[in-house]
Amino acid sequence: MGKKVREVIALLEMHGWRFVRERGDHKMYAKEGNRTIAIPGKMSDEMPSWLYFKILREAGLKKSN
Repeated sequence: MGKKVREVIALLEMHGWRFVRERGDHKMYAKEGNRTIAIPGKMSDEMPSWLYFKILREAGLKKSN
C-alpha cells in the first residue's frame, strides 16, 4: 500500500524541495543541484508503493540497493 500524493509532497517540501510548475495532473518539484521530480496524480490519490520509493530515491531520501 502506497502513500497519498499529499503526504509525498509534504515530505519533499520538508526536505527543501519546492513546487515549480504543474502540467496536467503532474506537479514538478525542484531543489538546487538536483533534477526536477514529477509527482503524478491528484492530492487525494493513492500513490503506488513502487512509485513512492522511486521518488524517494530520486530525491536522495532513500539509498538505492
